[in-house]
Amino acid sequence: MIIKKMGIDHFFEVKDLWNTTYGMGLRTIDDSKAGIEKFLLRNPNTNFVCMIENDIAGVILSGHDGRRGYIYHTAVKEEFRKQGIGTKLVGEVIRSLRSEGINKVALVVFKTNTGGNCFWESLGFQERNDLVYRNLSLNDENM
Repeated sequence: MIIKKMGIDHFFEVKDLWNTTYGMGLRTIDDSKAGIEKFLLRNPNTNFVCMIENDIAGVILSGHDGRRGYIYHTAVKEEFRKQGIGTKLVGEVIRSLRSEGINKVALVVFKTNTGGNCFWESLGFQERNDLVYRNLSLNDENM
C-alpha cells in the first residue's frame, strides 16, 4: 500500500471510484476533469490516492482557504475497506494541512450515508447541530 499525492493523471480511475461509491455527491462541472485539475492546482499538497499494485484503492480530496481546511470526496473501494486505508488517507491530509498552518478541518456527509458518518465519527470528527448548512448554485449547468 502506497499513499501518494493525487495528480490529474489519476482522474479517470478516481472518477470511476467516486461513481461507484454509495453516498458520493458529484457535480457535473466541479467534478469534471477540468474542475478537479483546477482544484489540484490550487491545493497541490493536500490530495492523496492510495495505490495497491498500481490500482487506486482509495482517494481523498482536501484543500484550504488559508484559514480552514475542508475534506471532500473521500472513498475507498469496497473490496479494500476495513484495512485502514481511509484512516491513513485522512491522517495524510491532516498532516499536510497542519504543515500549511491550518488548525481546523471540516467536511460534509449526507445524513443517509450511515457508513460514512460512522467512519468520520470513529476518527473524532464531531457532528455540529448548531449550524445550518446552506449553499447557492452559481451555475445551473453544474448539476
